[in-house]
Amino acid sequence: MRDELIEILEGLGYTAQLQGSLAKDEPYPAAFFTFWNDDTPGAAFYDDDARRFEHEFTVYFYATDPVLVAEMMSRVRQALRAAGWIVQGKGYDVPVDQPTHTGRAIDVIGIEHN
Repeated sequence: MRDELIEILEGLGYTAQLQGSLAKDEPYPAAFFTFWNDDTPGAAFYDDDARRFEHEFTVYFYATDPVLVAEMMSRVRQALRAAGWIVQGKGYDVPVDQPTHTGRAIDVIGIEHN
């Protein structure tokens, strides 16, 4: 599911990488995605075995252009929903440790059938 998520996000025109993976001295790109796998619980148990896994991710988008940041969550929602992902809400503001950037995040779930 991680590879699928990266492919969908990068299809929107910006790189996607694991949250926190930028080196301390590495400059932020002008706009980029990060993601974090919050949990992957099993579901739909039959005969004591999970028949489905729910890959829960938080997707972050950061950019120097606050208008782009605000608009990107709508594009993320559309792209992920079109690919069958569950998108929870419209996103929310997140803190950024660079004064040049603003950020938003959205919680999504990709379902893997076992």
